[in-house]
Amino acid sequence: MAHKFKTSDFNYDLPQSSIAQFPSEPRDHCKLMVLDKKSGNLNHVKFFEILKFLQEGDLLVFNDTKVFPARLYGTDKKSLKPIEILLLTKIEDGLWTSLVKPGKRMRLGSKFVIGNQHNQIHGVVEQVNDSGSRIIRIDDDSLIYKLGELPLPPYIKKSVGTSDNYQTVYAKHEGSVAAPTAGLHFTQGLLEQIKLKKIETLFVTLHVGWDSFRPVKDENLENHQMHSEYWELSDEAAIKIKNAKNDGRRIISVGTTALRLLENVADISGGYENIKGGTGWADIFITPGYEFQIADGLITNFHLPKSTLLMLTSALSSTDIILDAYKVAVKNNYKFYSFGDAMLII
Repeated sequence: MAHKFKTSDFNYDLPQSSIAQFPSEPRDHCKLMVLDKKSGNLNHVKFFEILKFLQEGDLLVFNDTKVFPARLYGTDKKSLKPIEILLLTKIEDGLWTSLVKPGKRMRLGSKFVIGNQHNQIHGVVEQVNDSGSRIIRIDDDSLIYKLGELPLPPYIKKSVGTSDNYQTVYAKHEGSVAAPTAGLHFTQGLLEQIKLKKIETLFVTLHVGWDSFRPVKDENLENHQMHSEYWELSDEAAIKIKNAKNDGRRIISVGTTALRLLENVADISGGYENIKGGTGWADIFITPGYEFQIADGLITNFHLPKSTLLMLTSALSSTDIILDAYKVAVKNNYKFYSFGDAMLII
């Protein structure tokens, strides 16, 4: 009988000092732990040495989403006190699902203003959702790009310099509130070397939501509800994926977001043989016991305790192997989370 996992099975001790506060410079000089997903054997190298572990014919799948300036600071019109808004999903022009702080100032009907004398966004809270999020209406979406800031994760306490530090070098389609962080380690030079080694690449789009930073609260995994994230897959990408699978070549996902897109598409298509280009919303929740249909390997960072991303990573190998590797990572001063070091699981 299959083991039934609980949320606490994915807990581990992480010293505060292990949480990276700024990115590696250059990007591809962070540490890379290479993990054999079946045996648990480990290799410790630098990220730019990843080519030693990739083979001609491998297909690397990148998420080319781009983080947009989703964090807005403003004032509650009634109390004249400060408020903070994180835009999550655009429902239609001027209408957004958002997180707000503090909630008591952003009740149903609350009006707010963002900006300065020259540029102002006026808005109102139209709905309070059961999850605590809000649906807000604002009068000018175009000013988001002038007045908003990139929403760094809550555990990053320091400035990261230019906003480019929180974008991949291949970021293209705006819509994420968090970077697909496994991709932050790639430089243009490394991408060129990958092509020279005849490793195939393709780009998909999944706009990353706030779930990345949301620990699972319920001990029973079945009670956790994933938020949907918008994805796009081109016809050309679908053909490349099918060809790689039919040829028996490895498909390695750069990040958990690209992996979730791949598996979600396979799920709704009834297997990789039937996938085709399209768009949709992914709410797939991958936990140990899941049978992967497309992904053979994963490049990823080290994730939060009790997070859906740690559960997904464990599903590709095993919970024991992943948690043992995390212990080794702490002992060897690997850095964790968004700006941290990386793992290659193959």
